[in-house]
Amino acid sequence: MNKIKNRDIVVISPQAWDGEIGSNCRDIARELAKHNRVLYINRPMDWATYLKSFIKKNESAVVRKKVLRGQVSEYQYLDQNLTVFTPKLIIPSVNFLPDGILYDQANRKINAVFSKEIQRSIAHLGFSNFIIFNDSDIFRGLYLKELLHPQSYIYYSRDNLVFTDYYKKHGPRIEPILMAKSDLCVANSEFLAEICKKYNPHSYDIGQGVDLTEWDPSTNPEKPKDLEGIKGPIIGYVGALLAMRLDIELLERLASAHPQWNFVLVGPQDNSFIKSKLHQLSNVFFIGSKRPEELPAYVHSFDICVNPQIVNEMTVGNYPRKIDEYLAMGKPVVATNTPTMQTFLPHVFLANNLQEYSSLIKRAIDSKTVEEQNSRRNFALSHNWGESVRKLGLAFMESTK
Repeated sequence: MNKIKNRDIVVISPQAWDGEIGSNCRDIARELAKHNRVLYINRPMDWATYLKSFIKKNESAVVRKKVLRGQVSEYQYLDQNLTVFTPKLIIPSVNFLPDGILYDQANRKINAVFSKEIQRSIAHLGFSNFIIFNDSDIFRGLYLKELLHPQSYIYYSRDNLVFTDYYKKHGPRIEPILMAKSDLCVANSEFLAEICKKYNPHSYDIGQGVDLTEWDPSTNPEKPKDLEGIKGPIIGYVGALLAMRLDIELLERLASAHPQWNFVLVGPQDNSFIKSKLHQLSNVFFIGSKRPEELPAYVHSFDICVNPQIVNEMTVGNYPRKIDEYLAMGKPVVATNTPTMQTFLPHVFLANNLQEYSSLIKRAIDSKTVEEQNSRRNFALSHNWGESVRKLGLAFMESTK
């Protein structure tokens, strides 16, 4: 047992269901839908996104505009228990307002409009005595407990978002309020759970799940064509290349110090990466974005996988899903040492500086025995969504005593 079963659950998230990157919330919704009816509320379109979509094509915006015009249904019935609802709604962005009363009044109005769309979808599906699961939708979810009167309101912290550019203006004040009023707070790391506990005694670490179905080295995927001319050892990274998460200077110095190693970076770049000196180094290769189903073949072709995080308020408690994906392919991993990364020991090498990265990558290159590969994979496979949602169920039962 120890599961939430036979309940109606409404999920809200800043991440759209049709988003391009992996999403904890989508995976949790799928897992919850095995034993419950789940309604996933797609992030409503804002005016800025709507207007930008006329200049730069955005597939997600195209779908939402079709919903607004009534050309496609606002409901996607993915299976018997899982429905995605796209609100017929364009909301204003009020993030520019000064923090305080004026912002709160504007945000409350947005919450009210948003809640009416949610209420409409709840009535359409015949939900009752429902639970709201809020995946870090700090602003749009602030007043939904009062407006929708769920039987229980769960807040999920998966990133220290209040230190990102979008949230840092209002988030540090508002997120603690939301945590405090929630019936239950859960997080995907012990670090984030401890932050939740400062404001809500019913706070628990439910761990991180990863869908590793496609990450199976026994399939022996072919080396991607854009890697064929790159000689080993290949030091690889897969994921968004963002300066707020990754240490560009460390990568530059590491690649410069070791011209005998080739560094392959797979993923979209932000402006800081685009302008970085990495592009001037002959042993650094930017491969660009790839479809999720293509990524295992790239990791399979790497000799060593790295996660050179920059340590800041945003990343220090972050659980990088990619580490489990690397390990599931049996790869040696060298990553920046953080409190959350220590939960992966002894299956990874953790570095604190350039010198340690250099020495540990050298050690990792020699760490390729079958026994080590199997140990890494078995460890990664223990981090599944079934276990994470089981812990969510335990936390839910504890909070309702």
